[in-house]
Order: sequence, then C-alpha cells, then structure tokens
Amino acid sequence: MHHSAGGTGDTGHEAGGPDREPPDAYRPGELRVAVRREGPVRIVAVGGELDHDSADGLRTALAGPGEEGLARILVDLADLRFCDSTGLNTLLRARQEAELAGVLLEVAGPRPAVVRLFAVTGADTVLRIHADVASALDPDSGPAGP
Repeated sequence: MHHSAGGTGDTGHEAGGPDREPPDAYRPGELRVAVRREGPVRIVAVGGELDHDSADGLRTALAGPGEEGLARILVDLADLRFCDSTGLNTLLRARQEAELAGVLLEVAGPRPAVVRLFAVTGADTVLRIHADVASALDPDSGPAGP
C-alpha cells in the first residue's frame, strides 16, 4: 500500500525500498506513506512533511489496529522531515486506538527535529522510540523508550 498526500503525485517509490528517493526529493507539504507487513508487525514508513494538510494519509495507514494477527505497528520516521502538532496528535491517537485493540504502536528512526518535538511535548514518555527499524525488529535488541 502506498499513499501520497499534499497535492503531489505518486512516483511509485516505496519509502525504505531499494530505489528509495532521497528525503530531499519530497516537495514542501508532501507526505508519503508506504505500508508493509512483516509477520505480526505492520510497518508504516512516513516521509516528507506531516502536518494539518497531510495527516489524513497517515491516519488511513494507521487505521484498523485490530487486524487479524497484528501485534505491533511500527512507524518508520527516518524520512520524515517535519511534523507539527496535528501530526503528533495523529500518532498519539493511533497509539491509544492500538492499545485498546491490544496492539503496540512504536516509532523508529525519528530525525532530531522530531525527537525534540517528542521531548518538548512529553510524547517521548508515552511513545516507545527505537533508533531504527532494524533494531525495532531485532528480538535481541532489548526494550527501548517507555
């Protein structure tokens, strides 16, 4: 599944794939969301800018935490350049919905600006944050964040 929001077209590149565009290829206001499943984990890769105008793409990708066999939703933020309060609230609401469905929602690879947003707002106390997707999926990496 691949979503593009913010008024620009879909180029067909999946975030995190071998032909991934560099993060600078995103146009202002554009959000790209790619969803894949690895066993009991839904991985939602987010790139570009997450704000009031683009949050619907992420809401759609995070919906349905009660999906059969789903244990975790991992939101890959490595290519997310900007996140405003709407984007943050989208993540926090999705975490609550997932928790009610018995599913963990975690984030991986946030850039320094997003880490700062999480710290300033206290979101880092409720979101489990991993350094990257690989460490989040590694059963031997141990717990991260809250």
